Amino acid sequence: MQANKKDLLNRLATIEGHLKGIRKMVDDDTYCVDILKQTYAVERALQKFESVLLDGHLHGCVADGFKGGRDQEMIQELAELFELSRK
Repeated sequence: MQANKKDLLNRLATIEGHLKGIRKMVDDDTYCVDILKQTYAVERALQKFESVLLDGHLHGCVADGFKGGRDQEMIQELAELFELSRK
C-alpha cells in the first residue's frame, strides 16, 4: 500500500470535501436532484478508492503472503472480501 498511500489520502480528502459539500447542500435546502448527483459522485469516488486500495493489496500484501507460505490465510481473506463485496 505504501506506493499508493499519497494517492489514497488525496482521494479520501476529495471524498471528505464532497461530503461536506453535501451536508451544506442539505442545510441550504438545495434541490434534491442536485444533492443526489453529488451523492452518486461520492459513491463512484469511494468505488475508485476501493479499487486502488484492493489493487495495492493484491500486488503487495497478497503476493507477499503467498510467497511467505500463508496460502490458506490469503485465500480465506480474499474469500471474505469477495463475500463482503456482494452484500
